[in-house]
Amino acid sequence: MFQSDLVDLFSRTHPMIVPVLFVPGACALFAYSILRTELGWLATSGLALAGFVFWTFAEYWLHRLFFHWSAPGRWGERLHFLVHGVHHTWPRDKFRLVMPPAVSISLYFIFLGIWYVVLGNRWVWGFESGFVAGYMFYDLTHYYIHHVNPTTEYGRRLKKNHMLHHFKDHGSRFAVSNIVWDKIFGTVGSR
Repeated sequence: MFQSDLVDLFSRTHPMIVPVLFVPGACALFAYSILRTELGWLATSGLALAGFVFWTFAEYWLHRLFFHWSAPGRWGERLHFLVHGVHHTWPRDKFRLVMPPAVSISLYFIFLGIWYVVLGNRWVWGFESGFVAGYMFYDLTHYYIHHVNPTTEYGRRLKKNHMLHHFKDHGSRFAVSNIVWDKIFGTVGSR
């Protein structure tokens, strides 16, 4: 990856790319839900909240099962490094903390397709808007806790939790934007 200047360039992403791409994406989905499905503000807001909460669950399981999965052999090592190992190797790299647009835009449409199949045309738009908002919250929180000293108690707890994941125990503390799922699934780790 680092031997090709072009690939290296596309692996780096400024954190402001996330809201630039996905605030309009989430707002368009939310508006489409209200205007085209006749669900209204309240139902669409409920679906968006459900999508946001479900993102936090997906964030936990993606980090735990996919980002920390290592397939056997050199191919597995390389895949793990590209997906998540590069972040653990250089956790202070400010341009490798948010997902590159080629990946995040692809996942936007992949998850939209999954939710479309699961939820149908009426419920998908509001749900996906919240799911995307949850993703933005996660990605920006992740950047924040790596590069800023939080001023709130909860922010400091999130940062401590994530730094312990990086520097003490890679096998626990998988949630980034919250601590709830680590508590529920028993992966809080030792203090």
